[in-house]
Amino acid sequence: MSPDSNLLSEETISQAVAQALKEIQLAKNLEELKNVRLNHAGEKSPIALANREIGSLEGTAKADAGKRIGEARNKVKIALDDRTVELQNEREDSILIAEKVDVTQVLANANSSSLMVGARHPLTTIAEHISDVFIAMGYEVAEGPEAESEWFNFDSLNISEDHPSRSSSDTFYVESMDSGIVMRTQTSPVQMRAMLERKPPIYVIVPGKVFRTDELDATHTPVFHQVEGLAVDKNLTMADLKGTLDHLAQSMFGTGIETRFRPSYFPFTEPSAELDLKCFVCKGETKKRKDCKTCRSEGWIEWGGCGMVNPNVLETAGIDSSKYSGFAFGMGLERTLMFRYGITDMHDLVEADIRFTARFGLGL
Repeated sequence: MSPDSNLLSEETISQAVAQALKEIQLAKNLEELKNVRLNHAGEKSPIALANREIGSLEGTAKADAGKRIGEARNKVKIALDDRTVELQNEREDSILIAEKVDVTQVLANANSSSLMVGARHPLTTIAEHISDVFIAMGYEVAEGPEAESEWFNFDSLNISEDHPSRSSSDTFYVESMDSGIVMRTQTSPVQMRAMLERKPPIYVIVPGKVFRTDELDATHTPVFHQVEGLAVDKNLTMADLKGTLDHLAQSMFGTGIETRFRPSYFPFTEPSAELDLKCFVCKGETKKRKDCKTCRSEGWIEWGGCGMVNPNVLETAGIDSSKYSGFAFGMGLERTLMFRYGITDMHDLVEADIRFTARFGLGL
C-alpha cells in the first residue's frame, strides 16, 4: 500500500504542530492539558498517524520525513512539558491562597472567652514554689546530670552492691549493667555532688527528674520528679529536720496541717523516718469515716522520706562527721501535686492535655 503523502507533507505537519501549540497554551488546567496531550501526542494524533507512514517510504524521502516528524514531535513535547510546569505552579499557588491562615485573627480574638490559652505545667510551678520556700530560708538550688554514674547514684550514698534497687528491674542502665552509667533513680546524687563542691555549712534544695522501671498507671510513672533537701552544719538535729518539714508542709497545704515521723530505714540516713501527713480529707477521724479513699482509713498519708545524714556519707564527701551533722529529705512532686489539688490519676500529669493544665494558669 502506498504511503499517504498528504499526511507526511511539510504543510500538514506544520499545521498539526501549530494546532497543538495553540491548544496547549489554551489549556486552563492539568485536566484540560491531559486531553490536549492525548489529541496531539497520543497514538491517534496527526503526528503519530504521519509517523506510521514513514515505513513505506524509501531512500532520501524516508530520511526527510523522519527528520520532519522528529522535529514536530520534539516541539510538541517541549510545549507540553513547559505548560505542565506552569499549570502545576498555578495549582500550588491557588492551594496556598485557599489554605492561607490569618494569624492576626488569633491576636484579635485574644480576649475571647472561647479561646483556650496555654498554661505552665503544674509540676514546673510547684517545683519553683518549693524552691522559693527554701531560698527564703537561705538554701541554694542545686542541679546535676540525669544520666549519672553508679558511684554517685549508689556507692557514695552507702547503698551496697547487693541492694535490690541496683537491679535492672528497678533501675534503667545505659547500654548495659556493666556500663557504670544509670538514669538516676533519685535526686540524692546531687546532694553528694553538693557536698564535694562546697564546704559546710551547706544548705541546698534539689528539684529534678528521676527514672524508675515502673509501669505507667494511676499512681506510678517510669519518669517522675522529686525534690530533695540537704543541710550540713554544726549541731543539726532531728528537731531541725522536723521544723523544716513542718514549715514546708504548711507552705504546701496550708496552716494547721499535721505531720509525723514514722521510723524507717534508708542506707544514706541514720536515723531515718517516713514523713506522714494527717489526712486532709477525713482529718484523721478514721473512727467516724471508715471509707476514706485518700488515706485508706488510716488517718495518715505517706509523703516522703527523711533522716540524719549517715556519717559514712559525710566522710565519703570529705566532711568531718565529728564536727558536722546533717539532715536530708525527699518527696515526689507528683505526689505533692496530687495531695495539694486532689488529683487522682497520674496520667493527667504526663499527658499534654490543655484542659487539665489550663486550670493551673501561668503560676506566676
